[in-house]
Amino acid sequence: MELIQQTPDLSAYLAADDVIDHHHPTVRETAARLAADAADSYEYARLAYEFVRDTIPHSADTGDLRVTWRASDVLARGTGICHAKAHALAALLRAEDVPTALCYQRLEYDGAQGHCLHGLVAVRFRGTWHRQDPRGNKEGVDARFSLDGERLAWAPREGRGEEDFPLLYAAPHPEVVRALREAPDRPRLWEALPDAL
Repeated sequence: MELIQQTPDLSAYLAADDVIDHHHPTVRETAARLAADAADSYEYARLAYEFVRDTIPHSADTGDLRVTWRASDVLARGTGICHAKAHALAALLRAEDVPTALCYQRLEYDGAQGHCLHGLVAVRFRGTWHRQDPRGNKEGVDARFSLDGERLAWAPREGRGEEDFPLLYAAPHPEVVRALREAPDRPRLWEALPDAL
């Protein structure tokens, strides 16, 4: 699948906003701590990815009902769904000048009871975008940071209404942000999130 930039301006994929708030002290401190152990930007990106994937649990895996959406809050509270974790990873990467986009998949959930919109990021290295999934591993999920072929949590299956969306967003999709900001808890968030773009 060919990934398509929403905007040709690469600087848009380094910008901060209310969601990807990489100017926030919590994001800056976390980025600085990770960067101290990295020899280069590629190693930093891998360390940041593994930090978000492994130390911030997906709230559905832990039963945490809290909803986070702003990158700094995801890092401070240590919880979030896939979209929130993608926001946190994007902020950490952009804090160290790694161009990062938000991207999405449509997947089945709850034994084919419906579909959900799954959030990922894409990083730009070697003049090419590479999708990464910081959702968090569990039984049946083994996502890894990779620039040599995708190692995502899931691949859409044909004939199931699942799909990859090729557009690389410079900012999180507004419908996703609206659902995250307005949901009082995770069960109601599931009802509010869009299932397609």
